[in-house]
Amino acid sequence: MATFNKKTFSNETLNVDGNDYNQCTFRTCRLVYAGGPLPVFKDFNFDNCSFELKDAADRTIAFLNSVGQIQGGAAMVKGLFRGML
Repeated sequence: MATFNKKTFSNETLNVDGNDYNQCTFRTCRLVYAGGPLPVFKDFNFDNCSFELKDAADRTIAFLNSVGQIQGGAAMVKGLFRGML
């Protein structure tokens, strides 16, 4: 886990688990989250970036997707996110 202050990342793939990003700029980066400690982004800027989930994070999304396919499951999954965004 690392802390980055006022850094600009360009054209990079970054594993973000557990890192702190303070006043950072991300340009054309791929941000990868694997389900570990949550990263912290404060006063940041994303420019043409993408997110990728892998490992535990990817399996969690696959699980939620499968639950959402069964009767009554979609409402359960939506309930998890109510008020988060």
